[in-house]
Parts: sequence; C-alpha cells; structure tokens
Amino acid sequence: MGVHGLTTYVESNRNFLQDVRFRDSRLVIDGCSLFFRLYFHHGLDQQHGGDYDAFACLLTQFLFALEACNIQPYVVLDGGMDPSDKKFATLRQRLQSKIRDADCISHGRNGSVLPILVGKVFIQVLAQRGIPLIQCPAEADWEIACLARQWNCPVLTNDSDFYIFDLPAGYLPLRFFQWSNLNGKASQRYIPSRCYITNNLCRWFGGMNRELLPLCAVLIGNDYGAPKEAETLIAHIDVSTLGRGNARGRGRATASRIECLLIWLSSFPSVTEALAEVSRIIDGEAGAGKRGQKGGLSSQLWAAMQEYNIKAHSSLASWFSGGALPPREKASGLAQLPECLSLAAAQGQLSPLALDAFVMQRALLYPQVENSKLASSHCSSRAIRQALYGILLHKAPNTASQGQGTGAQVQMQGVRGGRGRGRGRGQEGLNEGAAIKHIVKGAPVQSHGFSSSVFVEEYDRLDVNLKKNQVEAIIPRNQIHLHGLSQASAAVRLGVLLEVLGVKPSALAPVPLHLQLAVAVTGFWVREAIPIPSQPMLQALVLGMIYGELASNNQPGATRRTPVALQLNWAAEGRILSALDRQRVRPGERRGVDLGAAHCFSQWQSCLWSALCLNQLLLMPLPEPNLSWLFSGTLVHGLLRCQKAGWPVDSLLPGGSLSGQLCSCLLNAVRDCSFKANPSCLGSGKKKRGRGRGRGGRGQPRGGGRVSEEINNRFALLMSEEESDDW
Repeated sequence: MGVHGLTTYVESNRNFLQDVRFRDSRLVIDGCSLFFRLYFHHGLDQQHGGDYDAFACLLTQFLFALEACNIQPYVVLDGGMDPSDKKFATLRQRLQSKIRDADCISHGRNGSVLPILVGKVFIQVLAQRGIPLIQCPAEADWEIACLARQWNCPVLTNDSDFYIFDLPAGYLPLRFFQWSNLNGKASQRYIPSRCYITNNLCRWFGGMNRELLPLCAVLIGNDYGAPKEAETLIAHIDVSTLGRGNARGRGRATASRIECLLIWLSSFPSVTEALAEVSRIIDGEAGAGKRGQKGGLSSQLWAAMQEYNIKAHSSLASWFSGGALPPREKASGLAQLPECLSLAAAQGQLSPLALDAFVMQRALLYPQVENSKLASSHCSSRAIRQALYGILLHKAPNTASQGQGTGAQVQMQGVRGGRGRGRGRGQEGLNEGAAIKHIVKGAPVQSHGFSSSVFVEEYDRLDVNLKKNQVEAIIPRNQIHLHGLSQASAAVRLGVLLEVLGVKPSALAPVPLHLQLAVAVTGFWVREAIPIPSQPMLQALVLGMIYGELASNNQPGATRRTPVALQLNWAAEGRILSALDRQRVRPGERRGVDLGAAHCFSQWQSCLWSALCLNQLLLMPLPEPNLSWLFSGTLVHGLLRCQKAGWPVDSLLPGGSLSGQLCSCLLNAVRDCSFKANPSCLGSGKKKRGRGRGRGGRGQPRGGGRVSEEINNRFALLMSEEESDDW
C-alpha cells in the first residue's frame, strides 16, 4: 500500500523524525521493500537481465551489518494479490508503467524494472543465512504492523502507510537506515538511522488524536483509491481560517494538500465528530437530491480506515517462535490448499504466481527488458505455466463429485471459459466473454473428466501495452492433482516436471544434481525460444553457469561441489574465473544493449522462473539451483560480445580443466534435453496454448505442435560450430 504524497511531506519536516542509534533489538523487515531498495539504490544492472551475484553479495553485507549490531531480523514478504480486488486497478496501472519502463531501458533511456528472479534470490540468501521469514497470503503491511506492535520493535520499510500505523517503537524508513556506515566500538556497534512515531506528527499539530490519522490517509488516497467525495471536502476546507490556537502547522505561505487535511482534522477531538462533519459537508454540497446518503459515506470511510486498525496480538508471532502456521480463514481461497503447500507458501517456497492462479484464476506477468516489437518473452514459457494451472485448478475425476475443499461444484458453460464472479469489488471489465458461473475462488474446478476447459487470466505485454489473455489450464499426462501431491512419490513428481519440460531422465544423468533443473530448462528454451537462440548465446549462457560454479566454490567456507572423477587444479580454475570475470559489460560501457540477445536471454529467464514455480508446486522433485551464481546479465552479455569479436571459447577454458569438462558436460546435456521426450506432453491432447494466436505472438507457431524434425534442424543450426570448437 502507500498514501499518496505522504513520504515527501513527512520527510521534508525534520520535526517528524528523530535520530537514533539502532542496535540490540528485534527488527521486523518488509522484505519486498528491502529487496527493491537494495537493488535500485545501489545501481545494479537492469539492462542486461540483472546481476544476481552482485545483489546476493549486497544482501549478505546488509545481513552482516545487522549481525554486527546485535539486531535480529524477521522478514515478512507479500504473497498473492488482495482477494478483495480493491487494489487490482492500481496493480494494472503499475504493470503498464513497468512495461513502458522496460521499453525505455531497452532503448537506453531511464526507467526502473526489477529483474524477475530478484525475489527468489532474496529468499534463497535468507534461507542460506538462517534468517527467519514468512510469506503472507496477500499483502503483508497489516501483519507487519501487528507483529511490530506485539513485539514493541520498529519496522524497516519504505511504505508510507507506516506513517499512519500507530507503532510504539516506530518506523525506520529505509532511506535513512545507514547500514553501510556502522558506528561505535566493536562491542557496541550501531546503525545510524531516523525513526518516525505518530506522536511526533500529532504533537506538531497540537496534540492531534492519533486515531484521526487513518481518516487522513483514506481521504488523501492510498493504493485502494480514495472516495470521490474527498476532492469536494478538500476544496471546501479553507486553511487560512484554521490556524487557531492548537495548529502548529499554520503560518506557511502555501499549505500542502496533506497539511490542509491534518490542520483541519486536528480541530476534532474524536473520529466520530470528524466523520459527522465530513458527512455534513458532503451532504450540503450534494444538494437536496442526494441528501440522506451521509450514513453510507461515513460507513465507507470507517470501513476503509480499518486497514490501519492493528491488533495487539499478531498471528505471525507463533510462526517465528515455533513454526506454527498462522490460522487461515475458512472463507479464504487459500484455506483450500493442502497443508504441505500452505507450509511451503509460508516459507516462501510457493510462488505468488501459484497463489494468484489458485485463488483468483489470474496471473500478472512482470515485464523484462526485451524487444517490445516481438512477442513477450513469457510466451516461450506458457506451456510450463499451463501445466502449473492445470495441477492447481483441475480436480481428480474420482473426487470431482465429492466437492472436496469447499463442497462447491463449478458449472462449466462451453469451452471458451473466462473468470467467474470474484469476491469483493473492483472487477469491472474483467469478465468479458466469461462463461464460468458460480466459481468459488480457491476451489479446484470440476471439469467432468477434463472435457471442459478451465482458463486463467494472464496479464502480459503486447507491444508496449498491457493485455489480458485467457490461457488454458492443462493437466499433465499422468493427471497428478493438487490433493494428491503429498502422497505422490518423488519419482512421480519428478516425472511430471520432466514431462512438462519435455526432457528424458537419461539426458540429465551426467549433470550435477544442483544444475539439473537449469539444464532441463535450457533445453526447453532451445526448443521454444523465438527467434532461435544462436550457438554463441547458448555458449555464453553455459559459460555464465561455469563462472557461477567457480565463484561459489571459491567463496570463504564453501564446500566445493565437483564430480569425483575430475582432476582438480584450483589455481588454474582461479585463473579461469578471473578471465571470465574480465569479460563483463562494465558500467561505463552500458550505453547500449544487444536487443536480440536481451530478448533471447529474457525468454530463458522466463522459462526458468516458470519452471521454478512448477518445481515448487511439485514439492521440489529437483533441488533449486543457486540462482545467485546461475546467471549474471552483464557477464553473459560480455561473454557473447567476446565471442562475436572472434575470441574462441577454448581460449577461456583450456582443455583438460575442470571448467572445460563441466562445460562440455552441460552443452551435451542441453543438446540431449532439447529433443522433446514426448511430442504431446500434456494430458488433454490439445495443441492449443490458450486462446487467440497460438502462443500469443504475432504469427508465432504454436508451442505444442512442433515435430522432431524441426527440433533436429533447430539444434543442428545451434551447434553447427561445436565440432570446430573441440568441446
């Protein structure tokens, strides 16, 4: 959430914040605010797909700083979308804005787009460092505030809503949290910061009642919008007549919109009286024709204010103290998730994509820096998401009539599908062409032996505009289902994952276990990416993985993971590591980007992101790769540039080195994985990927209809120079 303009207003007045030396305390951290702040404030790469190794290093330094000051962090993450849909219009606007930003960055102009794997890297690093975290079912602000109130500790975030929440220990804005500038003696290190508490602001306005602050936020407008009557109210207020006695905010030449409201609200001793006056003003302005509606306006404002009404006891405290899952409301869509997936979601091991698809039958696909004249990079990974949706939303045939979970049965009307009527408001314009009636959110859909179609709304880029697509949920061939996941063996779940990726288990056998998912995804990418990835692109991607292996093995205290048969010479490998690192695109060289390469690597990242989500849903049949060391955009683009300049790859990887052997192993495995194990891998037998133009691109061939001859031609073109490289 966020209150429009409130951060600028508060931070412009030093009387509202006080300097603190922060140490020896618990700290509740808004995880999403933290990773956005770390990535953007430190100027990490956006143009080339992200530098996840640099981000992980920065996050680790941040955590070391907390540890040095005896600060115990507790990280709380947002989960899926608000099921009430109150914020959906705001989310769509932001997504549209990020599409435009990505296009600007691709042409060398300013913008800000977070690389799509940053959130997953963030969770992996926290897990590796043993930092306690929880992912909430939806937006986390209210839960964060309740926990901080119960523990009497501050909150670290960038969210202006925390200028409204009444927190006894206050709010530490990330902007003023100088974690890289530790002070004090070794045993008494502290982080210089500034702290906000509501008392300071209310004191400035003559002892204003703190309970009036939520009314101010609602009238100004937050991410849930503002009542249309708020403009009428603000226009009615004459600030020049309000500077009487207790309003210390008076005396400025020009009062801001926020200060105007605060001065006016400070004249009321209670919320009840303020609401009555608001209704009186609006009722008077509306005229006789609309009088009598003031009770409805008061109720609307009061209901909106409850977003800031925090409880003394938090449902998250028991999770952090003993791992007990917070209770789920029976009416919540997530209440229908199996216990194993609820636990995974709380641990951050079930993606918001899966939560949104399950509860809302909707998915927001975040843009990447790519060629906006081509189809979205997410088109290449659509088949993976279709399988994820199928597992989440299709019931097993033998349980369809039993109404497991909610007891609700869903009537399917025709095959074109569409979303049902959601809970809450704000869904105008979302049900065009809808053909599903009486959907209970979060209930797997009864599909009568899979003869009827189920669709998920995907919001993705078309050119530089946001477009809604109806994408069909397709159950995998072996028909694994949500409530059978915990009973299915690891071998069965692995079979489902490899089936969706079109990979034979034998193709992955030579690959180190922690790289098998990445290699399988790369084979899928070779098969599905449009345009076809070039051989230098594939080699650059694999060389980036080799760099990650060498770098992670050379971290202090790292356990070196290498195949036993390989003869190691770590001094030689260290020289290879340095040689690879020197090929990076440096900040001074980032004036332009190879847009074709950026688009192709964005497709690979989308395939990996979707496969990670599916792997999590299947309870991790393959271990997740260490994403921090798997892909670095500036490195991969630099390695591609190096090859285009005529540098042979074997000049970077001498024959007989561990790196050369591993590179050969990975390239051979990718080649084997690129030949689809099952030409028709999804159980419905349909080749259609959603609705409209096949895979969503302009005249692109449909992903499910490719035949082995095309795959042979594709990889022959890709690897045509491999023999001359003698790998």
